[in-house]
Amino acid sequence: MRAAGRSGRVRIWDRVAAWDPGLLRLTAGLRTVVSIALTLAVLAALGAPVPLLVAGAIAAMVATFAIREKQRHRQALTLAIGLPVALVSVTLGTLLSQYVVAGDLFFVALMFSAVYSRRFGDRGHALGLIGFQTYFLSLFVHATPALLPKLYGVVAVAFGCAALARFVLLPQTPAGTLDRLRQAFRARLAQLIDTQIELLDAGPEDAEKVLEELRTGTARLHETALLIQGRLEDGTSDETVARLLQRRIADAEIAAERLGLLLLTARSAERTDTLTLHLPGAPLPSGGELPVRDEARAELRRDLKALRLLALRPAGEAAGTALAHVRNRLLGYREEENLPQAAPAVQDVFRGLGETARAALGLRLALDGPQDESEDSPATARSREELDAEDAAIEVSEETEPKDTEPGGLRRPTTRAAVQIAVGSSLAILGGELLSSQRWYWAVLTCWIVFINTASTGEILVKGYRRLLGTVLGVIAGIGLAGLVGHHTWTAFALVLLLVFAMFYTAPLSYTLMSFFVTAALGLLYTLLNTYTAAVLVLRIEETALGAACGVIAAAVVLPIHTDRRTNELLVTVLDRLAEVTRAAVDQLSGGFGGDLVEQARELDQALADLRAATQPLTHPITPMRARRNTARYVVALLETCAYHGRSLAATAELLPTHPSIAADPWLRGAGARIVRNIETIAAQVADPRAEGEIETGPSIASMLEPGTLRTPRYGRVTDRVLRHLQRLDEAVSGLARPLGLRPEASPAKKR
Repeated sequence: MRAAGRSGRVRIWDRVAAWDPGLLRLTAGLRTVVSIALTLAVLAALGAPVPLLVAGAIAAMVATFAIREKQRHRQALTLAIGLPVALVSVTLGTLLSQYVVAGDLFFVALMFSAVYSRRFGDRGHALGLIGFQTYFLSLFVHATPALLPKLYGVVAVAFGCAALARFVLLPQTPAGTLDRLRQAFRARLAQLIDTQIELLDAGPEDAEKVLEELRTGTARLHETALLIQGRLEDGTSDETVARLLQRRIADAEIAAERLGLLLLTARSAERTDTLTLHLPGAPLPSGGELPVRDEARAELRRDLKALRLLALRPAGEAAGTALAHVRNRLLGYREEENLPQAAPAVQDVFRGLGETARAALGLRLALDGPQDESEDSPATARSREELDAEDAAIEVSEETEPKDTEPGGLRRPTTRAAVQIAVGSSLAILGGELLSSQRWYWAVLTCWIVFINTASTGEILVKGYRRLLGTVLGVIAGIGLAGLVGHHTWTAFALVLLLVFAMFYTAPLSYTLMSFFVTAALGLLYTLLNTYTAAVLVLRIEETALGAACGVIAAAVVLPIHTDRRTNELLVTVLDRLAEVTRAAVDQLSGGFGGDLVEQARELDQALADLRAATQPLTHPITPMRARRNTARYVVALLETCAYHGRSLAATAELLPTHPSIAADPWLRGAGARIVRNIETIAAQVADPRAEGEIETGPSIASMLEPGTLRTPRYGRVTDRVLRHLQRLDEAVSGLARPLGLRPEASPAKKR
């Protein structure tokens, strides 16, 4: 019973870790709630009245969520600097509220400065946010000069409680966060394997649903890999360890994605295109159920479950002869003689199991250190030797200073956003004053928020729509909660804490949900301040709509960056990164040196993530242009396919110095040159539609490299996997030409 209970707790923890990678959302929500609760407890013990309790709760929340730096000493310094900034801002907000024109002008200048300060990094962003939010705090509680001394004490208590929660009660170190992200990666890898087991058994009526779950699981695994790669430098002891972890995470992700593709191919009459995994709504290739004997299906199911165990459990929890037997069997599938008798596509699945098991072994060694090798089979010993050789071959490349490629003047993103928000907030102040001379600041707050983490008019429009929708729903909830709470002060504060936690926990998932929880919490705060009426909450909807409209107008008129321009710029960046990765990987596979291929692949993934976020206005359900939406989704899916093959080529090329079955082949350089030229042609066309260029076509890369077609003897053997990735990358790049308006080069016969 005790073992069963522990197993149940482990499964629950794995689900939590997979749902919230690194427990980042849970930590943010708990830390904010604890900061507020501590502040309320201290102020209540000091006999503070309700308005000061509300002020303390807001100040504690701001002091907690504004800090974004990863290193604890930098967090402490920013928090220490933030306290005098908050005190000055509260003072100015209180004193200038009596002078309408001067107060409004300063508020606009403050917002300009707060946005402009983002150019100075996380600390500039935090201090600007603290300055703006504490100014807003003074307006919200209607602070008066006589109240300032007590308000100073409240803000100081709030910052002290925020520090206590951050550094003592809920500490979060870069190394600890990275460790939790590793657990999340294992958990999401296990969930993806669970979905692959479902795909193995799914009938025709369930296959489409399972395919969609497979897409989601693959995307979540990739998301966690990016999170880990973004925190490796701060969370590991040295750069060599960081590169090793980055490499093992990338290997495991690629192997798991390839295994899913092989399962899809085994179900299909033809080889499955990688696009099947990346295009939402793409149908499952024809073929029905997996065409295998019951014995082979049972073996696959058994081995997928064994792979899940190997990937999920740390060494201390899964040691012994049984695990060694499972590991030996799976790694044995890397040897041709150990493959079961089955159709070629099904044998490929078993090969994929072997490669994924090797990646899981490498990940286990990187995360848990050396393991007991006494039970190793010859196949497992060979896999360990390969992994050891790869580890030894990892060399730390020299660091180079990042180049400041950001344009200057008004073209600088922070400057442009600061000017836009100054104009938008001015409009919001004028309109907000017409709606309410007491609560005009809600329009300004909305205008401010819709500019955060947005870079184009379309992004601001979508964010404004989501905020308005969440506000409307939150007003309805706020009216109901205010009626239930009545004048029970501490019940209201308890509900506010729950809503604040929900706000921070859901913020990365849904901006609409976050806005809903914020508005519902504000309804309770109004109740505490004895200013609650249904009319006040309706006014909040009107002010929110006005602020969103002012933000969109400012973004569209003042130094606008249209969504098309923004997405085109990011598309060119993705294509440039793809060309770099492909060129470097092919160079190394051809006998040259490609540099830090894993890092180049990570830069490609990050550029693609930026593009995916920027295309949300084009792919949002409210977008009226359906054809344009479908084109954007198709292009992003094709780029994800290209990125997958680029990552796979980079990972294979890095195996070259140590893997016995991969030898350099100089002919690959010529074969890959066409792909790179096509990528560069597409990038030039996107950057300048007047540029001339055509997509080069020719025989398939696989046929160009078949024995007998070369005029010079080849050096060694390039694996089928390399040829397959090059061929699929060539097809995907050519597929990008049509939706982006390029045409293939005319054949020699037509030219004559």
